[in-house]
Amino acid sequence: MKFEELKIKELIASSPANPRDSSRLMLLNKQKKEIKHLRFNAIASLIGPDDCIILNKSKVRKAKFTAVKSTGGKCEILLVKPLSETLKLWNVLTRKIPEGGQVTLNGNNEAVCRKREFDGSYTMEFKLPLTEDFLETYGEVPLPNYIIHARKNKKKPIKTIEDTENYQTVYAKDTGSIAAPTAGFHFTDEIMEKIKCKGAIVLYITLHIGWGTFKPVRSKNPQNHIMTEEECSIDSKTAQTINNAKKSGKRIIVVGTSSMRALETFADNKIVLSGIKNAKLFIYPGYDFKIADAFITNFHVPNSAPLYMTMAFAGKKFLLSAYEKAIDMKYRFYSYGDSMFIT
Repeated sequence: MKFEELKIKELIASSPANPRDSSRLMLLNKQKKEIKHLRFNAIASLIGPDDCIILNKSKVRKAKFTAVKSTGGKCEILLVKPLSETLKLWNVLTRKIPEGGQVTLNGNNEAVCRKREFDGSYTMEFKLPLTEDFLETYGEVPLPNYIIHARKNKKKPIKTIEDTENYQTVYAKDTGSIAAPTAGFHFTDEIMEKIKCKGAIVLYITLHIGWGTFKPVRSKNPQNHIMTEEECSIDSKTAQTINNAKKSGKRIIVVGTSSMRALETFADNKIVLSGIKNAKLFIYPGYDFKIADAFITNFHVPNSAPLYMTMAFAGKKFLLSAYEKAIDMKYRFYSYGDSMFIT
């Protein structure tokens, strides 16, 4: 699936809307094939007591580091997830490095490449444990490359102090992601309170976003795409609340592709189970959604897993026509961009 001809490069958002809820909201009715245009601060008016809204509470790590190679050159290291309780063994993304190759973080934390994984990532062992305090002190917010490139094109600072707060949802709690659940960026504490006051059920689940979410879909046949696993969890109380809401006919509104993947991973014959799993589900057109009735998401990168999922939910033809409309009306795209509410 390709639509590069839609020319969205100049529409990539280099910073979020300020305030968050002033972003634009495209409302898609997939049954009537209708499109309306609002601001996200109107979202509470679209949600009522017969709705159950589900969000991903994963928090982004400061997982990006500039390391020094044994040759003296520099490289970037993105910590994907720890592989040991000692926090010395990590799965990482970096430029090509040979097995046994060495790099140094923060001047004295040496690391050795132990293995190149089948998906192109690496297993690296560090001399000192990479604790959350270490990451918080020395790491950087892992902004997507397209935001960095957009800032360069617009001659803006590449890094800002504001990104530490902006590239995080207001309800983030469980640390573990290398990319944010960006559909949640538009929510403010005030909007969350309005939604709760309307009588809607607000629930939180967790999927720690890893490489799988933004790894490009390169197969011409999407059935051949292998989704890299991402850890997700739903506690028993939340699962039961979702099941009760579904049984009573409440509308299940899912916020973000990561929430959707987690929810569908735990779905068993339209019942949500609980526990901890590795989500490896790749959702593309033709998929039968088990739980969700409505979907809030952003405008996604071409040939990405989130875009395939959104096409599956809205319908490919209808969604691509909505993207064309968004381009004509100069909606802002990707992580810091605008959003859509598909019903």
